[in-house]
Amino acid sequence: MKITCHLIIIFFTWLPVYKISAQDNWELKKNENGITVYSRGITNEKLKEIRVVCELPGTTAQLKEILQNVGGHARWVYLTKKTNLVKKVDDQTLIYYSASDMPWPVTDRDLVVELTITEAPDSGNLSIRAKSISDYLPPKKDYVRVPYSLATWEVVPLPNNKLKVDYTFRVNPGGDIPSWIVNAAATTGPYNTFVKLRDLLAAKQAR
Repeated sequence: MKITCHLIIIFFTWLPVYKISAQDNWELKKNENGITVYSRGITNEKLKEIRVVCELPGTTAQLKEILQNVGGHARWVYLTKKTNLVKKVDDQTLIYYSASDMPWPVTDRDLVVELTITEAPDSGNLSIRAKSISDYLPPKKDYVRVPYSLATWEVVPLPNNKLKVDYTFRVNPGGDIPSWIVNAAATTGPYNTFVKLRDLLAAKQAR
């Protein structure tokens, strides 16, 4: 079941119980330790979209620091083997490369991501978009390039240095991975990733 969990998270990617309306067709998959994972079908697609809702400790500045430190993503993004910065476009946008170490016999995956973080000047809310740009770098030997992924985050600062986060993600992992395996593993990757992200933020709070 671990085969494609990393791909269901990369951005990297929440509730102590923020209600999600029934008309959105989100199906609850996991609700544990304040991290809630939902999925729903995508029209004309075999794969599913993932939504994670939760509260995290920390400030928007601390979250931005972790996300923009792409070299540290392997510490918390599930199954990530290595990441490196390709280009800093400006203070809001950067482009990075990420490779995942997939269990045998599945071929390792990689992708190039454009990460943009926008902060609302009045509320301090963050809007985060991480979209793959598959042709930005040439393909690498021994990797299958992920042709499409899109993650969005809506982050609202709360009192007492907490964050309300609503994250959605969809991906086409490319190559020959059956969609049922991707969908079956969809809860494990996001859940484990956000547990580690929460731990990193908590450690920053404790300093």
